[in-house]
Amino acid sequence: MFIQRTQRKTKDKVYHSVVLMENYREGKKVRHRTIATLTKWPKDIVYDLEKLLKGKAVASIEGMELSNGKTFGAIVAIKQVAKRLGIEQALGNSKQAKLAMVQIAGRIIAQQSRNYIAKQWVLNQDIENVFKVSNFNEDSLYANLDWLTKNQGQIEKKVFKHRYKSEKIKQIFLYDVTSSYFEGTQNELAKFGYNRDKKKGKMQIVVGLMLDSYGYPLTIEVFEGNTNDTKTVSPQLKKLKEMFGIERVIFVGDKGMIKYSQIEEIISDNYKWDYLTTITKEQTNTLINKGILRLSLFEDEIIEVEGEDKERYILRKNKYRAQEISTNRGARIKKAMDFIQIKTKHLKEHPKAKTEVAMRNIDEKIAQLKLKEIISVELNERVFNAGIDEQEVEGQGQLDGCYVVKTSVPKEEVPTQVAHDRYKGLGLVEFAFRTMKTTMEELRDYYEISWTKLAMLFCAITRQKT
Repeated sequence: MFIQRTQRKTKDKVYHSVVLMENYREGKKVRHRTIATLTKWPKDIVYDLEKLLKGKAVASIEGMELSNGKTFGAIVAIKQVAKRLGIEQALGNSKQAKLAMVQIAGRIIAQQSRNYIAKQWVLNQDIENVFKVSNFNEDSLYANLDWLTKNQGQIEKKVFKHRYKSEKIKQIFLYDVTSSYFEGTQNELAKFGYNRDKKKGKMQIVVGLMLDSYGYPLTIEVFEGNTNDTKTVSPQLKKLKEMFGIERVIFVGDKGMIKYSQIEEIISDNYKWDYLTTITKEQTNTLINKGILRLSLFEDEIIEVEGEDKERYILRKNKYRAQEISTNRGARIKKAMDFIQIKTKHLKEHPKAKTEVAMRNIDEKIAQLKLKEIISVELNERVFNAGIDEQEVEGQGQLDGCYVVKTSVPKEEVPTQVAHDRYKGLGLVEFAFRTMKTTMEELRDYYEISWTKLAMLFCAITRQKT
């Protein structure tokens, strides 16, 4: 027996038929006859019958229960990236090492608490087959944070060796700090300090991150919240020399990070290294007054000038940034002048209003807008007369968009363009901080701090280079 499908067209209509046929003999001839018409049968039943006629097995789905298996794609990808970067090898094969990988994957995928990761997230993930670990709970993960903190130095050192395959490295290292605030107060590192998150009245911690010139994180450290940026430099220099065994370093940081004391330490006999940073507008004006630099040298093209002590100054003017600063200054001046007019109108409409209070408000507004040198205000019979020092405006605008990169590294070792680009490489650190603070990390209590020392490292690496 077999199934025969036919199709015929009559005028504009097409007719399909499905019939069950069989072959039989009449003498020496083979003939066909119809056993049943199957045209109106469901297609799946017709297909199953056809399989049976051909001797194939047919599985019935009636009564079968459907369910989803555990997810494994994302955690396998994280495991492979960690292996390629040397993180898995640096952690080792112990249960604590495997729990650390679970925490890394949990932080990246779920971004939830230890309790959620241990009780909810793992239920849908094939943790046992991918990370080869089972039978753990929330307390296990918190204990794992302590293990990570205790072994952080060795882990970072092993990751470093995996990347460079050698302990004798000549490298450029980028360093910067950020801060993260706390909603609570019970934390041994949380202190009141300069808050980059603009959260007044909140305690915070300071986090220092060092990258190599390619954007790969090298080490991360958490400091007390009131630690000055410059105070974090010395520990990083010590790490580079003693923990990583690096013989030659060009240390890159911004002007708020590398000041006179830090420069002295970097070039001292203890290290004999070089630095690469920028200088302030005041320092730039000083060099101009000394004749070392000239305003005419600031162009879109990079220019290099040698200083008095063979320091190199790399000059450039960003015309787009210059326009942005000029526009901003103009907007601030307009805002201040509008405010002065409002106060004058208020005094006119309210005879009993005190001029002393209005003047104090105006002074505070001008100070807030940083226009003390530009705008002057006089009171004449309850009318405020404001003046704009155009010469000061022009003077302040001379260095708009201008910046100076300062370095001690010899030109033959790091050419002008390379030195300039390496300083701009600090943007990689800023990118890592944004990644950690906005899409990966939530710095909360003390246990979170110990965890961030590795989790932040992994997150920064994977977001930079995968």
